[in-house]
Amino acid sequence: MKPDVYAFFDEATNTITYVVADPQGRSCAVIDSVLDFDYASGRTDTRSADAVIRFIQDKGLRLEWILETHVHADHLSAAPYLQERLGGMIGIGERIKVVQETFGKVFNEGTRFRRDGSQFDRLFKDGDSFMIGQLRGDVLHTPGHTPACLTYVIGDTAFVGDTLFMPDFGTARCDFPGGSAATMYESVQKILSLPDETRIFVGHDYKAPGRDSYAWESTVGEQKAKNVHIGNGRSKEEFVAMRQQRDATLAMPRLIVPSLQVNMRAGQLPEPEDNGVSYLKVPVNGL
Repeated sequence: MKPDVYAFFDEATNTITYVVADPQGRSCAVIDSVLDFDYASGRTDTRSADAVIRFIQDKGLRLEWILETHVHADHLSAAPYLQERLGGMIGIGERIKVVQETFGKVFNEGTRFRRDGSQFDRLFKDGDSFMIGQLRGDVLHTPGHTPACLTYVIGDTAFVGDTLFMPDFGTARCDFPGGSAATMYESVQKILSLPDETRIFVGHDYKAPGRDSYAWESTVGEQKAKNVHIGNGRSKEEFVAMRQQRDATLAMPRLIVPSLQVNMRAGQLPEPEDNGVSYLKVPVNGL
């Protein structure tokens, strides 16, 4: 089946949120939602999520799934806000437990922070499937950027998160804790084994040099032929060397500190302290 796909681009974080709808019914899913956050003031805002909510309501759709491709390091998830307003189940990869354990230590979280993934409604493993109305979704575990990265294959589409970018921009970094360029190479090969006509929807776009507009849709065939990092039969050894050299030059994402603390909690803020305020920690020299 060919799902209806609607994209919402957040220029502040270069993130694309997707609404994926069953063309034969009213069911839909949201993939990689955004909660707006101003780091300087510490204030959150729901304008990006509200635009998605209005769209779903105006279309008369029913939200069944709120899906995360991974624990994002560049934006906060609006999953709890969407769930409160529209319902649906929040899903992520079962390896979220590894990410929670890793960053629970980085942020010195106490025992009240559960590292079992129980903040989410569904933990997916490789080979799992789910339904969006009459649409079947299949889960591919595609680690490398993080240990918990998933690709959701829904009908003739694949939502790859940060594993692949547009062909002229390449692939995501692999230097976060638990990341691996060698593992990323194998994950990309898994995605590229899908039929050539499969539509690829990426999680971010940064406008490659020479391109004037943002873009987020390609195909498996285009990625195989043209991806500047891994296309045209590039070997694993070449890819790993390129990725490691490139990653060594990259700065940390601007919102990595708040994003990780919120997103490993399924989009919830840390529990308020005795004054009723939630606080985010900055680990000095810790990342």
